[in-house]
Amino acid sequence: MSNDDEAAAEAACDTHLLGFSDEILLHILSHVPSTDLVLSVRRTCRKLAALCLDKSLVHSVLLQKDYQASEEKVKQLVKEIGREIQQLNMAGCYWLSGSTIEHVARCHSLVKVNLSGCHLTSLRLSKVLSALQHLRSLAIDVSPGFDASQLSSECKATLSRVQELKQTLFTPSYGVVPCCASLQKLLLYFEILDRTREGAVLSGQLMVGQSNVPHYQNLRVFYARLAPGYINQEVVRLYLAVLSDRTPENLHAFLISVPGSFAESGATKNLLDSMARNVALDALQLPRSWLNGSTLLQHMKFNNPFYFSFSRCALSGGHLLRRLLPAGGKDLRSLASLNLSGCAHCLAADSLLRKAEDDIDSGVLETLVESCRNLRHLNLSAAHHHSPDGPGRHLCQLLARLCRLRSLALPVCAVADSAPRPDRAPAPPPAMHAVPRGFGKKVRIGVQPWAGPLAGQPAPQPASVFWALLKKLPFLERLELIGSNFSSAMPRNEPAIRNSLPPCGRAQNVGDSEVAAIGQLTFLRHLTLAQLPGLLTGSGLVSIGLQCQHLQSLSLANLGMMGKVVYMPALADMLKHCKRLKDLSESACGLSCSPSHWIVVTLLEQPYFNANAQFFQALGQCSSLQRLCLVSRSGTLQPDAVLAFMARCLQVVMCHMFTGESLTACKSLQQSLLRRAERPALNVVIFPLLHEGLTDVIRDVPMVHLDEITLFKSRVAEEPPNLWW
Repeated sequence: MSNDDEAAAEAACDTHLLGFSDEILLHILSHVPSTDLVLSVRRTCRKLAALCLDKSLVHSVLLQKDYQASEEKVKQLVKEIGREIQQLNMAGCYWLSGSTIEHVARCHSLVKVNLSGCHLTSLRLSKVLSALQHLRSLAIDVSPGFDASQLSSECKATLSRVQELKQTLFTPSYGVVPCCASLQKLLLYFEILDRTREGAVLSGQLMVGQSNVPHYQNLRVFYARLAPGYINQEVVRLYLAVLSDRTPENLHAFLISVPGSFAESGATKNLLDSMARNVALDALQLPRSWLNGSTLLQHMKFNNPFYFSFSRCALSGGHLLRRLLPAGGKDLRSLASLNLSGCAHCLAADSLLRKAEDDIDSGVLETLVESCRNLRHLNLSAAHHHSPDGPGRHLCQLLARLCRLRSLALPVCAVADSAPRPDRAPAPPPAMHAVPRGFGKKVRIGVQPWAGPLAGQPAPQPASVFWALLKKLPFLERLELIGSNFSSAMPRNEPAIRNSLPPCGRAQNVGDSEVAAIGQLTFLRHLTLAQLPGLLTGSGLVSIGLQCQHLQSLSLANLGMMGKVVYMPALADMLKHCKRLKDLSESACGLSCSPSHWIVVTLLEQPYFNANAQFFQALGQCSSLQRLCLVSRSGTLQPDAVLAFMARCLQVVMCHMFTGESLTACKSLQQSLLRRAERPALNVVIFPLLHEGLTDVIRDVPMVHLDEITLFKSRVAEEPPNLWW
């Protein structure tokens, strides 16, 4: 850039950008992807060149989900500021080659690095870690072929100083744990498949040379999350066997997340007995079979607990309260996150366990709410929680007291009024908005509770208890409303497709007006709606699109009648309003903001969905869309519409579609998309949902997409808050 050009650039910026204070400018620049910041923005003028190299911006570099970060950009970034970087997050950068990851070795000042999801061999890991003498926190994947004997002495010296380790295991191995003598935090994610790609059965026995005893003496946090499969359970038992010999005295968080059953062994019983005697925990999660029918909680000691998960356990609410509330009536004010997903009896008194109905005991819930008044994350999904008749006893009315909630997951039947109200009309009255029917004709949709304020008039008070609940939780950022009997058609490792049970009868009373009430949540970022049979037109979706301008992710599954997609016109109108999201996330000078501020994912699961030109035309209006997943067992695709959509929405880097199309048609479309697109991180999977080869296809999906989007699940209170960077 010539001197004249630079002067012109500075003059242009003076009125828009450089007039702000340095503090404001640094805040704005903190939302710009690091690659753009260092390689583009820094070259615009002298003042920005200085600010872009401020320590607050270059000491911590986030490449996670920066899907435009190409190989050359990352190499150049490390070359220019590598010596300044102290924290580097490259989690999920699956599109970068191993040779590019090697450049991390140039960042000699690194204290914390996350390489989960990156391509790393044993030799490449050894080369990188040998140069990072100041490293204290490490996250990596342990893939097939990992060999700890290939780690150099310099690498092992670095690992001996690491205090925080996160390992995602794709093969039976201790990974680098035996080299980490100073561990205080250990996070383990077990993603080991029972069979190889060739069909050979794997064993959970660790190979010779990998069975060294791990170092747990200083451990404060132990977390293990298992994918389905017996081999994951075999391997985690080997990790736990070491803990059973001597429980770390400073252990304050012990969490094991296991799908399905996980039988106790002699070693695990010894471990739990030792923990009950020697430690006071702040966070606890155990397999349901370890809790059901046991007196374990009665003997456990807790200090200032911040996270509890009793997912899928059969404990009653009375039992939980007696075990968790210490003698003397001390409450649980420190508790920030509580997961009671799938706990059918967690809101029932002991005496109600023998009854067939799903009515909650309002006294149990009221005690729980009053004791945990500072809760920020609460999950009550995957169970039937029906409120008894009576004022002030409805679940929504009691939960409204938890004014600090930021994320909430509820079963659909729980938000229905306990009994039909005669003063509530069966269908909402006409509204001022209209959505197209069949993308041509217009149909009037239901009035929103805020229609008055939008017109400058006061709003009437709705009768719905769900509306009143959301009115009391204005800062809610994540909401999941999932049918009690909902089961996604997207499998994990098993090929069999599970059919959902019929929706709960009470869910029929939750429809368009309740969905419209969600529009009150101005700060909502993540929304999940699944198995709402009472949805008639989907008119409430329009209200969400109009009001929830911070929305980042949207997951919709099995709305309305199973054989019809009646909400499509309303969804099209909603997506039209979602395009504002990008405008609101851009800074005053036109710099593109961090991807974390964009709408990044739309998950749509509907058995008979026709993904035609009209659908993709509507979806194309959401210009900031990055990730899309469509699951439709008997659905169809229009290839030309998909190609046109991808050509228009250049931010899309993930396109997963599992439908009823033939294998030939799916492969042809997938190859066409991969040939035409020039995007570093593009991941495309088009495949028949019922095909026997689906399991092998799923195993090749990058974990960041598979775990966050493709596999439908509840994410509220799934893990303790701030578990990892």
